[in-house]
Amino acid sequence: MTLAYWCVLIAIVLPYLATASAKFLGAGYGPRANSDPRAFLAALQGWRKRAHNAQLNGFEVTPAFAAAVIIAHQAGGAAQGLLDQLAIAFVLSRVLYLLCYLADWGPIRTLVWFAGMGLIVALFVVSA
Repeated sequence: MTLAYWCVLIAIVLPYLATASAKFLGAGYGPRANSDPRAFLAALQGWRKRAHNAQLNGFEVTPAFAAAVIIAHQAGGAAQGLLDQLAIAFVLSRVLYLLCYLADWGPIRTLVWFAGMGLIVALFVVSA
């Protein structure tokens, strides 16, 4: 299995780190909250609300990244090392995105999001 494929697994797991932060690093989560976790998450405020939002964005972007990695491998137009580097850069962009979201650095977060999307596009372009 290639390093780029392992990056897909990491990208799948990253949103769960955000939701774990939202749920477990603050007060109020317990059996009652767990009976309706969506309502609990919707009522959060501050950095915990932003962690939840980062989780949602992670679930939105990960399928596109996974598809780009798989298609890049299938197309075979780029060296494996380049695909691995782009995939690692994407994962790092997602970690930075989460940190920016938690810190409430909106403009920087937006730039990081665009960089991540650019890396997804790059996976397609280099394999063409």
